Amino acid sequence: MDEKSILTGLMGWPVGHSKSPAMHNAAFRAAGVDGRYVLLPVQPHRVGEAVAGLRALGFRGANVTVPHKQAVIPFLDALTPEARAIGAVNTIIVQADGTLVGTNTDAAGFLQDLQELGAPLPELAESSALILGAGGSARAVAYALASGGIPARVLARRPEQAQALVASLTPHLSETDLLSARAWPELADLAAAARLIVNCTPVGMTPHTDASPWPDDLPFRPDQLVYDLVYNPRQTRLMRQAQAAGARAHNGLGMLVRQGARAWELWTGRPAPVAVMWEAVK
Repeated sequence: MDEKSILTGLMGWPVGHSKSPAMHNAAFRAAGVDGRYVLLPVQPHRVGEAVAGLRALGFRGANVTVPHKQAVIPFLDALTPEARAIGAVNTIIVQADGTLVGTNTDAAGFLQDLQELGAPLPELAESSALILGAGGSARAVAYALASGGIPARVLARRPEQAQALVASLTPHLSETDLLSARAWPELADLAAAARLIVNCTPVGMTPHTDASPWPDDLPFRPDQLVYDLVYNPRQTRLMRQAQAAGARAHNGLGMLVRQGARAWELWTGRPAPVAVMWEAVK
């Protein structure tokens, strides 16, 4: 490495479990780009120092993961419309003049992965999607779907959380009636009307692999697509429930790769070697 090397990394706490270094460094090698992607474990009380350090140390940018996606915002110079709408930053770009720009590639990564999976987006726009959970990932998914013209119902065990999500996203949408907040007791009725079901909760994630947000006595339909943002384990209990009923089910690994590829392109100005990034993650 020298002063011309492209430095990038992942800010979070903790970050040791992340697949991002393998994915991004494989992309640098495959594209013949002199770049490195490193882990940047940042304690919560040092977020501001860390963000400023990106500029001081000559980084081209960084990804941001929990618990810092919102905490970094006050220390940035500008936000893209996506980041401002979602209220979270997962990618920081250090421009040539040192300006720190925060964006969010999660929404685009999710929608692109849906398209790659052959999801019938026009048909989804004529029906509805059901989002389980109202946390940070749910915000990105809801924004992606509504921006794509797909009606989405946000379901959370705490109704006020779903209501707050919808209220904050609606002003950023051209069609303000595409998002609605619902209460958990409505799950059965909403499930019957949904073509797409997206789990944005951590339920089913390792080590709690026997858990599922979906009741055993609530059936899926064969024409439904279930997308579980959890990708560890590769096949969650929710996915097995859906597949047993003949429905299609996918984990969130594709979203991870697609959002990472978009960030890599923003830092390098080159098309990302997506196939190589997939293999590295697998």
